[in-house]
Amino acid sequence: MIMFLLTMVVWLVMFVRRMAYLGANNIDAEQLKAPGDVESLLPAPVQAPANNLRNLVELPVVFYALCLYLTVYTQVDSFYVTCAWVFVVFRCLHSLVHCSYNKVMHRFLVYLVASLALWVMVIRAALALFF
Repeated sequence: MIMFLLTMVVWLVMFVRRMAYLGANNIDAEQLKAPGDVESLLPAPVQAPANNLRNLVELPVVFYALCLYLTVYTQVDSFYVTCAWVFVVFRCLHSLVHCSYNKVMHRFLVYLVASLALWVMVIRAALALFF
């Protein structure tokens, strides 16, 4: 549920920043027909939440599917729960960095920790399934 709420919050941040920028700069919505138009007209701080929103439909989709699999096949244990919380907390931190000061190495490090937690879960589930 936290990941769903995170996605909603990032979407809201994106919406508010875009609308505020478009209104303050009198940009006609017709100028934003293609993704390239949006990127060329909006500055990086306004674009950051949109970029983060795209990130939230990449690896988190694997996380959602894996959590569903683990639940359906009653594989959930404390190790998976711990890894899942590591993933969620570090994805939240990733979004916070991405949508605020956006320092690349900070963003990369929290992304890496979240990703490693997810891949540990995936590998463990695969090993349990096949061996």
